[in-house]
Amino acid sequence: MEHGPPEHVRTAFGVRESVPRPRPDLPGPAWRCDGLVLRPVADTVLAAWSAGAIEELATIGVDGLRLARPVRASDGRRVVAGWAASHDVPGRVEPRHDDVVAASLRLHRATARLERPRLVDDRDDLLARADRAAFGERAVALDPETGGTLFTELARRRRPLERPSQLVHGDLFGTVLFDPSDPGAPPAVLDLVPFWRPVEWAAAVVVIDALAWGGADPGILTRWAHLAGWPQMLLHALLFRLAVHAQHPSCTRESLQGLEHASRLVGSLLPAY
Repeated sequence: MEHGPPEHVRTAFGVRESVPRPRPDLPGPAWRCDGLVLRPVADTVLAAWSAGAIEELATIGVDGLRLARPVRASDGRRVVAGWAASHDVPGRVEPRHDDVVAASLRLHRATARLERPRLVDDRDDLLARADRAAFGERAVALDPETGGTLFTELARRRRPLERPSQLVHGDLFGTVLFDPSDPGAPPAVLDLVPFWRPVEWAAAVVVIDALAWGGADPGILTRWAHLAGWPQMLLHALLFRLAVHAQHPSCTRESLQGLEHASRLVGSLLPAY
């Protein structure tokens, strides 16, 4: 892994002679090979679906966003030996939290055209379990010390979301790229992590992440308060992240502090029941 994609993977994607060069400014490990970026993927099925969805969106276009258009291997595969490829897009992750929320809303105007994939229902990974727990659709064992207790307390204040669901990207924080050499360039989206939830919930996940781990100012809560059902969207997003944290083997009591900070801010917006 430290040397990047192996030769047979580069051959499959048509960049055999390229010397892989790390892209440390991208989320997760990634290597530039000529005009492509190759990244290892943990879930082959999810990566292949995401590539197909991005390809479809790139074909119809998404106003105000750049998309990292996927590249197929010479035999048509989207993933080869755990690696996926896309055309390189300039940019890096920056703490422009409100711009990421705006990018989420623009992206989801386009994903509204996409049908519900079987993947949404078939997935049983950590994110899928956390999502269902957050919406009260499934009981999940959560470590009390790393978020389970707080989850239970906040879940008592949960109310149904009366907004339509559609295909949304539920993990945009820390993955949207901004090009410092061209401040006017639209943000870039690399892939899709699919959920079937309201658009406002996906925006709320970005806000919770930004408050918990991105150093966002509390004003981000009110700047997006015009979104429908906002306090409950924030609560459901917070429950989602708490359920992720309380299941993750690497999370600790110390790493929970960011979500505790977010919970205090969100709690102040919720009526007392």
